[in-house]
Amino acid sequence: MNQRIANIIIAATATFGLGVAAPAWAAYPEKPIKLVVPYTPAGAADQLARALAQNMGQALGQAVVVENKPGASTKIGATQVARSPADGYTLFLASNSSMVLNPLLYKKFPYDPERDYRIVSIVADIPLVVITNEKSGLDSMQKFVDYAKQHPGKLNYASVGNGNPLHLATELLLGQYGIKATHVPYNGSAPALTSLMSNDTQLMIDVISTSLPLIKDGKIKALAVTSPKRLDVLPDVPSVSEIGKTNYQASTWFGIAVPKSTPDTVVDALRMAIDTTLKNESFQKRFETLGLYVQQPRAQHQVDQFVDEDRAKWKTVIENNRISLD
Repeated sequence: MNQRIANIIIAATATFGLGVAAPAWAAYPEKPIKLVVPYTPAGAADQLARALAQNMGQALGQAVVVENKPGASTKIGATQVARSPADGYTLFLASNSSMVLNPLLYKKFPYDPERDYRIVSIVADIPLVVITNEKSGLDSMQKFVDYAKQHPGKLNYASVGNGNPLHLATELLLGQYGIKATHVPYNGSAPALTSLMSNDTQLMIDVISTSLPLIKDGKIKALAVTSPKRLDVLPDVPSVSEIGKTNYQASTWFGIAVPKSTPDTVVDALRMAIDTTLKNESFQKRFETLGLYVQQPRAQHQVDQFVDEDRAKWKTVIENNRISLD
């Protein structure tokens, strides 16, 4: 009888032990994963997110479902994910707007990207293009710089809004050359480009996908690209760094982020799925026409360094030019 009781106790203890340990042994992911996208459907960022979600889902063996949460310059979606459980089942399509620029531009902000987030991967980069119009007669970067130095305050530049990445990229460019131009912000790309073509403004930095048709039609002139080297879509257009022998580089980027305390094992699983996608040649080629350049996989320390350097660069631009959105 005593032996029988002992066997029952041992069996119960073993069963209890297995019950306690099971969650630690459970393979991630056990259920569908949500990818929060802080933009409206159908745009370039949304298309990137949906393709990424599909490929990640195949690699992970679970569905990755996109949930669009646009509004307040990405703050709505970013705040939601920052307050979500750190279990790997809620991801965020991060960008330099949500992780770097907005927290620097607003004095009061609902989340702290350094405290609340871990950026797992930089997925894609959007290089920009420096453009002017034919009427200005400033058909090269050097001519623009020379004219601006000889006629301070005479030139205007357009942007799609105060504090927008394109506005900041232009201020960074002007600062590198030590020149000034008057900022004229517009509510969107269309009116800004219209002002440029009519010579109300003489310079603009824009995303390539928007400007490329106008460049090809001869309605605007590309002076330079903001990537470190020339781009295949504009092979005859030099980079700013090539022209000016500077280290100028400006772009917007997208990545995947999770709440800060997400376990390393979960982050590693997500990174492996993302890296598999980034190495996929068809995935890489798919987005070039949208001006999105898929990045090579980075280790965590490389991701952290990339974001730290990006934050330091734009903090200097924002502080030097006293740019605020409050």
